[in-house]
Amino acid sequence: MAQSARIHRLSALAWGAAAICILPMAAVAIAALTGGIGTLSGLAGSVLPRYAGTTALLVVIVGIGTALIGTSTAWLVTATRFPGRRLFEIALALPLTFPAYVLAYAYTDLLDHPGWVQSTLRDLTGWGPRDYWFPEIRSLGGAAAMLILVLYPYVYLLARAAFLRQSATAYIAARTLGQGPWGAFFRVSVPVARPAIAGGVLLALMETLADYGTVAYFGVQTFATGIYVSWFGLFDRGAAAQLALCLLVVALTFATLERRQRRHLRHHDAGRRFERMEPVQLRGRAALGAIAICGLPVFFGFLLPTGILLTLASGASQLLFTPRYLGFLQHSLTLASMAALLTVAAAITLGFNARLHPTKTSQSALRIAGIGYAVPGGVIAVGLLFPFAAFDNALDRFMEANFGIDTGLLITGSIWLMIMAYMVRFMAVALNTYESGLATVNPNMDAVARTLGHGPAPMLRRIHVPILQPSILTALLIVFVDVMKELPATLILRPFNYDTLAVQAHRLASDERLAEAAVPSLVIGAVGLIPVAILCWSIGREGRPMRNAIDAAQAQAQRTT
Repeated sequence: MAQSARIHRLSALAWGAAAICILPMAAVAIAALTGGIGTLSGLAGSVLPRYAGTTALLVVIVGIGTALIGTSTAWLVTATRFPGRRLFEIALALPLTFPAYVLAYAYTDLLDHPGWVQSTLRDLTGWGPRDYWFPEIRSLGGAAAMLILVLYPYVYLLARAAFLRQSATAYIAARTLGQGPWGAFFRVSVPVARPAIAGGVLLALMETLADYGTVAYFGVQTFATGIYVSWFGLFDRGAAAQLALCLLVVALTFATLERRQRRHLRHHDAGRRFERMEPVQLRGRAALGAIAICGLPVFFGFLLPTGILLTLASGASQLLFTPRYLGFLQHSLTLASMAALLTVAAAITLGFNARLHPTKTSQSALRIAGIGYAVPGGVIAVGLLFPFAAFDNALDRFMEANFGIDTGLLITGSIWLMIMAYMVRFMAVALNTYESGLATVNPNMDAVARTLGHGPAPMLRRIHVPILQPSILTALLIVFVDVMKELPATLILRPFNYDTLAVQAHRLASDERLAEAAVPSLVIGAVGLIPVAILCWSIGREGRPMRNAIDAAQAQAQRTT
């Protein structure tokens, strides 16, 4: 009886976490549908077509760019050998440490009209501002370039992992049939890795939809900027909810596509027969070409922005260790730490419940909780403000009428609503990391624990958590850094005078104080190096067992013959 009660409590906790994740989306839908057709008609006749067209074009450009860069670089470092390959294996993931809006600040200082490039060009040629044409960085193309540079690592990491898992049998067969290295790559390796590549591209596209800082700074009008302008600029909450609903539908469509692609990943395993894929040794121009293809994204996505930001920060009046900046750092670390702990705890509850009870109900809770990653932070913020503002106002009226107490905004005026938004936004990241580790725990261990009389809590504490410490730590670090970089939800939900490093960087850059904005931007990027290093190490480690198995199989075959 006690065992049954504990199981029911675990299921209740899991569904409570799932309910929190679905709440903002349901609130946005209700607010949009009850906002009146007049607002929607006005939007359709004015800004909605522009928002839709700009967002669609941005998504197409980013999708193509991330697919080309991520796939080509993953193949080069996996299947070829050239000078610096081992260095590029890690360096190609480094741009993921920066949010796109930080790159936007750096490249604006470099390429804008008063920047170093155009100033040097005018000094060397004697041209005036009207005597030459130069690409405008503050444009749709500029925003797409920034997003491509920081998001292609999603495709690179997933594609590299897929290439490492591939057996060389089909590739070798294609080579024996007369295909060259690149022909076999396009006809065999890419189709086999297609689900992983498509999954990485879709993740990049969901991040593109969620981006606010880059497009707002460059003046590109998308759904994300429209939500913020409608809420804070026009004070039209109905319009903000309806724009959020439009963006929510698109984001959930991408999420559905990504889940379907990821579902097919298991169909492309290496099989029982392992064959070593002999790497192609590149020399001469081919080696220089590989270095250029792998080096350019690293240079433009990490090295050059870091150098620009360091130069700006060295001449800035913003010092990191002043009480004001220490306050920003404390706010960021507090929010990121609390959000990471609560999010990973909820992910463990959801994953462990689905492990103990692999029913459709528990799987539904998992799917519901994982939707939030596809939903932009601005949509989540708007969705949480509607119900909790109504609750705070109703509670305040009740307490004022009955007890003469003014409660104010208990929830919407606190950091807890921000933490709830982060939990909704990044639950899928924690869930995927935890579930990937949970798959390595033999189910027989759970059965043995039950026969020894252990309930769910002791089983989780004594068996699962010690085994899954690397996965749990990775989930904590990734969520921590994602919260440090998150901007739209923080801008909308933060209490008065509770700014973070991301908000401070955005505010200073919006005021064209790029030198001062470089200081918080560098701190955000420095924190992001930790999970990127862990991801690269884990992917490289994942390919090691297969290589060991290949060597063992070939050695056994040689001994047999």
